[in-house]
Amino acid sequence: MNQPLAYVHPQAKIARNVVVEPFTTINNDVEIGSGTWIGSNVTIMEGARIGKNCRIFPGAVISAIPQDLKFEGEDSLTIIGDNTTIRECVTINRGTNASGKTKIGNNCLIMATAHIAHDCVLGDNSIVVNGVALAGHVIIGKYAIIGGLAAVHQFIHIGDHAMISGGSLVRKDVPPYTKAAKEPLSYVGINSIGLRRRGFTSEKISEIQNIYRILYQKNYNNSQALEIIEGEMEATPERDEITLFIRNSQRGIMKGYSAT
Repeated sequence: MNQPLAYVHPQAKIARNVVVEPFTTINNDVEIGSGTWIGSNVTIMEGARIGKNCRIFPGAVISAIPQDLKFEGEDSLTIIGDNTTIRECVTINRGTNASGKTKIGNNCLIMATAHIAHDCVLGDNSIVVNGVALAGHVIIGKYAIIGGLAAVHQFIHIGDHAMISGGSLVRKDVPPYTKAAKEPLSYVGINSIGLRRRGFTSEKISEIQNIYRILYQKNYNNSQALEIIEGEMEATPERDEITLFIRNSQRGIMKGYSAT
């Protein structure tokens, strides 16, 4: 890296083969792994830890202080895994005392103009589409996809392999393997196409469908549905992941299937 038109703080730890384009600013207490490309007009602020082979496109602002009135200047981090792409004008805020970090996994794609607030955690291979706004403390599971312009309430948990339609207002937790759409946000099936693409067998997809039929389409309340699922269905990692997610939900899960 030798770009005279970029500003790189002398204490920043930048691997030798990182490319930094002109008019980018990299502040103190920043670490960037090998093979990463930083486009022009990017601002990387204190506390950023960026992995290997990432691509950060022009206009992005990484690790700015939280937009949280309780923040008092405490040290915190923004951690970005390997092979992650951050497109134009994305903003990612660093953590607060609550967790100390905002964390994005490996192989993620954060599309243009998305905002990821303080203390969010994004699992590996997740995709956040253009214009999405994540409030603070949101947890997104691996392989989840958040459709364009969706707005996600603080402290929401979105499960692995879930898919949320564009423009959604996400006020409740979204269990793993599901598709979510409509207003208010509702269950509209499982993400069967995504699961097939990721190697799930037809038998496993059928098992997941049967679990959600009991939960969402049989007019049981959640406690009744969980009792039936755990009492009558074979224990598998997927079954246990779904039931544990529902039991641990702090905000409650999205509403059930509706034909209207």
